[in-house]
Amino acid sequence: MDAEIIELAVDRLPAVVDLCRRALDLPEDAAEAPAILDALVTRAAGDRPVVLVGAVRGAELLGVLVGSVSQRDARLGHVDLMAVAPAERRRGVGRALLAEAERRLAELGATELLLAGNPPYYAWPGIDVRYTPAVCAALRLGYRQDRTAWSMPADLADGSPALRSTADAERRLADQGVTVRRAEPADLPALTAFARTTFGGAWDGELAGSVGRPGAGAHLAERDGEVLGFAAYGSSRPSWFGPMGTAPAAEGSGIGGVLLRRCLRDQAAAGIGAAQIGWVGPVPFYSGSAGARIERVFFLYRKPIDSAK
Repeated sequence: MDAEIIELAVDRLPAVVDLCRRALDLPEDAAEAPAILDALVTRAAGDRPVVLVGAVRGAELLGVLVGSVSQRDARLGHVDLMAVAPAERRRGVGRALLAEAERRLAELGATELLLAGNPPYYAWPGIDVRYTPAVCAALRLGYRQDRTAWSMPADLADGSPALRSTADAERRLADQGVTVRRAEPADLPALTAFARTTFGGAWDGELAGSVGRPGAGAHLAERDGEVLGFAAYGSSRPSWFGPMGTAPAAEGSGIGGVLLRRCLRDQAAAGIGAAQIGWVGPVPFYSGSAGARIERVFFLYRKPIDSAK
């Protein structure tokens, strides 16, 4: 390989975005390259260590890798994005970028490297199986697949089940004392407390990236000031929906479907043609509530890395 692997300063981000627009093979990923890089580099750097390295030949950028350390477990490093210019593939660029990421993340204390999304700032759950060369590279380099995730796109064209009215359902909820409305920044403490106590995990950051942020948003349901459920979208990518959750006591009330479709209408109004419902759990719910279908499948990989290297 006749390229050099270097650390990229943030002033190279426009070139990184341009490379990703050319190197991300799926059109829906290439189109959102600016938002993806903003989330994975600019916004993420405020909350966690971020590694940004590139493969260069002179002034030409041939490939890029974004990595980070998990906020929940500092022993875990993540590869959040890797892209190699089409003309430079199968020449060792990806291998060299991954080796540099392993070295740098090990220096930051990571003992294991995951080829998987690092919430709350992520572009994909893992490697989309349609990026077959990336899957092959992971296996060649000793990564072990340990999980599979998928997303379900919901068509947002006029007449789609995802956009059907929620007016009747909202009236029924109102008769039960339930108010459904758009979430505002002042609602964040109550929303994050509800998410933590009801579901655990780390949705705080995703909610903070959705509520009140341009190109993103959230809706909530409440009764007498008590949060019963929420749904959010656009935290890391404009076209992605989630997270969402409904209190166990409110399941079956119709709250979830109302919150989901209110968010999807927002995304449709912003010109998004299909919303990706990521890290999907209850497949029948999203299929029935929004006509969504399983389409994108992701393999997640991991490998121990040696901090002594």
